[in-house]
Amino acid sequence: MALVPAAATQAYIDTLSAEELALARDYTTGNHWLLLAGLLVSAFITWVIVRSGVLDKVAEKLVARGFFLRTFSIAVVYVFVSSLLTLPFGIYEDWWRETQYGRTSQPLADFISQGAIGTVIGAVLGGLFLTGLYFLIRKAGRFWWAWSGALVAGATSFLLLLSPVVIEPIFNQYEYIPEGEVRDAVLELAADAGVPEDRVFMFDGSRQSNNFTANVSGVGGSARIAISDVAMDQASLDEVKAVTGHEIGHYVLGHIWRTLIVISVLAVLVFFLTDRTYGWFARKFGTDAALSDPRGLPVLAFVFGFYFLLATPVTNAMTRIGEREADAYSLENVGLPDALSGALIKTAEYRYPLAGPIEEAIFYTHPTVENRVRRAMEWKAANPQADNGGAE
Repeated sequence: MALVPAAATQAYIDTLSAEELALARDYTTGNHWLLLAGLLVSAFITWVIVRSGVLDKVAEKLVARGFFLRTFSIAVVYVFVSSLLTLPFGIYEDWWRETQYGRTSQPLADFISQGAIGTVIGAVLGGLFLTGLYFLIRKAGRFWWAWSGALVAGATSFLLLLSPVVIEPIFNQYEYIPEGEVRDAVLELAADAGVPEDRVFMFDGSRQSNNFTANVSGVGGSARIAISDVAMDQASLDEVKAVTGHEIGHYVLGHIWRTLIVISVLAVLVFFLTDRTYGWFARKFGTDAALSDPRGLPVLAFVFGFYFLLATPVTNAMTRIGEREADAYSLENVGLPDALSGALIKTAEYRYPLAGPIEEAIFYTHPTVENRVRRAMEWKAANPQADNGGAE
């Protein structure tokens, strides 16, 4: 009997109870509202920092110092102060709410300590980037924004190169998959795709999140595929293979490089808009700092964040395209549509699977689970000779 993709897709959706769907709906909708809440919190924090004059005091103390030290110091102080002021909202958004929905089991103390480490790293790297940005604004003049893409591309490439080697191991342990059939199967898939076996890892993602996840990070020699221990514990062997095939797809298809290019081009547009509107925002927040003055950093950062938030549908569309391509790669090269569908259903707990096309286009970084499963079932119907690798 011929497979009907729509019916097969519905059969997978029906494995989710009404309570599970309602919880996923509530959690996902809340995430959408948090985008607006985050913008309002950012505006309030910007106003507080500007009105407090803390950066003006730092600038006054370092007025006789060189440009680099003065700008870098202001940037570091800004990162620390803004991080401290946003801590209550961060705890609510990233820990308390995640705990309430069962998305994390991380103790609050560990969450705060990791956040503190992240703030220190962000202050140093962010300080260097912002110093470079202000240097560009001063030296390139009115067309500084046209050169901003190169700065963003360079900074992002450096971060991508550094992150898997230096930064990510601070927060999680990465190790080779233990000996056994799972390791053998994963390494076989990697070898078939030309991915070196020392580029495939398992990490203790359960430390921060109970989500079923895997990822690709890094560029060049630092690029790697990492699968969370949550996925390893919850997935069948075939599901691990299907998920690994998906991540290998990201790796082989060079999605990181495409992301880098899109973000760099988008940065030019955002910085252009910032150049044209910074003065208006500065007046509203009550600062007399010019665009080239680091004292206006809180306003500059808010304007960047505002425009990048408006660009969310663009960046989400880019990542959805990559996810579809990675799914297709897994289907074509691993050939386990049911296993892939079974793994995708496990992600429906934190990403409502039945969202409409408008909601998906605006808010979703991945195609909805329903759409991804349907494509897997369509592939299965078109390839009846393929190994099912899971439920019928």
